[in-house]
Amino acid sequence: MNLPPFTVLPAEAEHTLAKVLRSRLHASQPSWNDVRAMIENRRVKVGDSVCTDPARRVHEGEVVELLAKPTAKPRNSTAETLVIRHLDDHVVVVEKPSGVSSVRHPAELEWTEKRKQLDPTLQDVTQWAIAGKLNRSARSLPPLRIVHRLDKETSGLLMFARSVLAERELGQQFRKHTVVRRYLAVVPGIVSPRTIRSTLIRDRGDGRRGSTKQPDVTGKDAITHIAIEERLPKHMVLSCRLETGRTHQIRIHLSEAGHPVCGEKVYNRTQSGDPLPETPAPRLALHATELGFEHPVTGEHLHWAMPLPPDLQKFVDGLRK
Repeated sequence: MNLPPFTVLPAEAEHTLAKVLRSRLHASQPSWNDVRAMIENRRVKVGDSVCTDPARRVHEGEVVELLAKPTAKPRNSTAETLVIRHLDDHVVVVEKPSGVSSVRHPAELEWTEKRKQLDPTLQDVTQWAIAGKLNRSARSLPPLRIVHRLDKETSGLLMFARSVLAERELGQQFRKHTVVRRYLAVVPGIVSPRTIRSTLIRDRGDGRRGSTKQPDVTGKDAITHIAIEERLPKHMVLSCRLETGRTHQIRIHLSEAGHPVCGEKVYNRTQSGDPLPETPAPRLALHATELGFEHPVTGEHLHWAMPLPPDLQKFVDGLRK
């Protein structure tokens, strides 16, 4: 069955994904089982994410896409395979695989555990992994508290707070910019070491987040320190250290500098619509390689590093040739 991507209309809003998809495929006369199988077999995307829950309510303006074949499950996206780098009563640090959302959308917070298992987030998987490690039920554990996020396609080190105290203390460290966060990004062209400072706004004029130079526009200060990790024949591996942690900050700053991260699908054009240099990549070539902070209770300085995962390492090896 073929179906071009479509935008959810007002009349379709708040209906289930299965109902809307079956209505759109009416010419093919699919059964309810056919439609549910498409969704559960990872053949349907809502926005940028694969949705495996037929009962998910769609919202006006969302884009739904029926894929030609099922997408593979993200590697290491189950509780059994998740790598936990640190765990105590207050903090957990894990290795996030690409393709998994860090946290659940607010509208989905009341989902049952069974429903969450259809399309788990890193927050879900981490809680299940902790439960398995402690031989406890996930329901009996304190909820994981969000102190920072990684984009869905970004891999790397991420932490959750496991107590109210940790959430508060870590939040203060983020506000004081004392948390060490370093990323590796693969970009086309030649980039010189620099510090990029800008004011970020939700809409730079083309529907995307971006920087503004207008003094009367309220935005958020964003600072990224860029160094050279490795020079490749036509690309570079950059080390990007965050001083501030705004949404999509590194991706925006590198794109606006004319060197979008390889695999970039959002910030791949200038504000005027002109395409930026592009390099086919297995996914967004951005990886959170370093994380460090003071333990919110003991004050001990904790630090971890994580090399490029196999998919990005293979990509970089190919660019070396």
